[in-house]
Amino acid sequence: MKKNVIFWVLAHFFALACMGQSSNERILKELDGVIAKKKEYSAERERTIAQLKQRLANEHDDALKYTLCDELFNQYLHYQADSALHYVDEMQKYIRAAKQSEADVIIHRADAMGVMGAYNEALRHVEQIDRNSVTPDVMLKYYYAMRTYYGWMAGYTIIPSEKEKYLRKTACYRDSVLMLVPEGTARSISLAEKMILDSQFDAAIPVLNKALSQPMSIQEKAYVNYTLASVYEAKGDVDMQIYYLVQTAIIDLSMSTREYASLQRLAWILYEQGDIERAYRYLRCSMEDAVACNARLRFLEVTEIFPIVNEAYSERVAAERRILNILFLTLAVIAVLLVIVALRLYSWNKRLSLMRVGLSDANEELKKVNEKLAQTGKIKEVYIANYLDRCVSYLDKLEQYRRSLEKLAMASRIDDLFKAIRSDQFLRDERKEFYTEFDKSFLELFPNFIEDFNALLADDGKIYPKKGELLNTELRIFALIRLGVTDTARIAHFLGYSLATVYNYRSRIRNKVKINKEMFEQDVMKL
Repeated sequence: MKKNVIFWVLAHFFALACMGQSSNERILKELDGVIAKKKEYSAERERTIAQLKQRLANEHDDALKYTLCDELFNQYLHYQADSALHYVDEMQKYIRAAKQSEADVIIHRADAMGVMGAYNEALRHVEQIDRNSVTPDVMLKYYYAMRTYYGWMAGYTIIPSEKEKYLRKTACYRDSVLMLVPEGTARSISLAEKMILDSQFDAAIPVLNKALSQPMSIQEKAYVNYTLASVYEAKGDVDMQIYYLVQTAIIDLSMSTREYASLQRLAWILYEQGDIERAYRYLRCSMEDAVACNARLRFLEVTEIFPIVNEAYSERVAAERRILNILFLTLAVIAVLLVIVALRLYSWNKRLSLMRVGLSDANEELKKVNEKLAQTGKIKEVYIANYLDRCVSYLDKLEQYRRSLEKLAMASRIDDLFKAIRSDQFLRDERKEFYTEFDKSFLELFPNFIEDFNALLADDGKIYPKKGELLNTELRIFALIRLGVTDTARIAHFLGYSLATVYNYRSRIRNKVKINKEMFEQDVMKL
C-alpha cells in the first residue's frame, strides 16, 4: 500500500511538471495570482461600499436615497447577502418618493433570499407580483427571477424526478425571457443556454463568441464565459471548459464576488486531472467566500466535493511527508557519512601536517648539520692550508737558522755560536708570529666572534683585545673551545701555559657569564 502511494505521488509530481506545457497552465497561474490578491479586491469593494454609505448618510432626498440603496444592494448581493437584504428593506422606505414599482423591491428581496438559500420564501415573494399590472421591463425581471429560482431548486435537490421537474420549469421561464429580452448579450446568453439543452453545442459557440466581441459589462462577460464553459463541458472538451471556467473565476474574484460556481467546478475538474493541490486551494477559497457571503447553495456545492478532495490532499501530503522523511533520513545518513569522512580526512590531514612538521624539523636539523659540516670543513680547509704554509715556513726558517749557526761554527765564533744556541728569542718570535696567524685565520672564519662572545658576558665582565692585538689570551682560549678544542691540557700545550693557568682563565671567565654558567662553553661552541 505504501509503495503504491509513493508511486502515485511521484507520478503526480511528474504530471504536474509536464502540466507546464499545457495551454491552460498560463491562465491557471494568472488565476493563482488573482486568488493571492483576493484581500486587495475585497478591500477595494469595501471602499466603494463605504463611499456609498457615506453618500447615503449625507443625502436628504428620499428619491436619491432609494437609488443609493439600490446601488448598495447590487454591491452586497453576491458579496454579503444578508446586508443586501437589509438595503432591500431600506429601499422599501423610499419607494414612493422614488416613484418605483413595488415589483422591483420584491424581486430584489427574492434575489437576496435565493442567494441565502431561502428558496420557498423567495418564491412566495415573487408570486406576490401582479403580472397583469406591470410593465414589460418588470415582467422580464419577473421571468429572470423565476428562471433563477427554479435553477437554484434544480441545483439544490437530490431527487432525480424533482430535479427534472425544476429543469423543465427553468426552461419554460427561459423561453419567456427570450420572448421579451432585446437583442444583446443577455439574449445571447439565454439563447445559448437553450441551445445547450437542445444539444445544439456547435450552434451555441458562435452566438457566445459574437457576444464576447461586442461591448458589455464585466458581469455580462463573466456570464458569457461561464456559459461557454458549459457548452464545452457538454461537448466533452475539458481543456476549453477549463479555459472558460478560469476566465470566469478571474472575473468573479477580481470583482470580489463571493457567490459563484466557477471556481468549485474548476476545482473538481482539476482534481480529476490529478492537480490535487490546486483543487484543494480553489475549494478552500470557494468555501471561505460562500460562508462570508452567506450563499447557502454554493456552500452546499463545495461541501459535497470538499471531503473527497480534502482526503486526497491529506493522503498526498502524508505521502509527501513520508517521502520527505525518507529523503531526510537519507540526507542524515549521508551527512553522518560526510562527517565521518571529514573526520577521517581531518585526522589524516593532521597526521600529514605532523609529518610535514617533523619533516620540516628534520630538514632544519639536517640543514644545521650540513652548515656545521660545511663550517667544520671550511675550518679544516683554512687551518690545514695555514698549517701547511706554516710548516713550510718553519722549515725555511730552520734552514736559515741552521746556516747561520753553520757560518758561526765555520768562522770559529764559538762564543757567538753558544750565545745563539742558548737564546730563546727565535722561539718567542716564532710563537708570537704563530699566534698572530692563528688569530687572523680564526677571525677570518668568525668575524663577529668577539661581539658574540661578549654578548654572553655581563657588562662589567666583557673582554676586548688591546690596541694592536687581534685576540688576547682569554679570547684565544675560548677561540680554541669554539674550534672544538675543549681539553685543558691541549689548550695549555697549544698556548704554552700551565694547566692551572688555563683552568683559572676558564673559571674566571665563566663567573662573568650573564645567564647560564653551566652551559656557557656549549653556547660558545655555537657562536
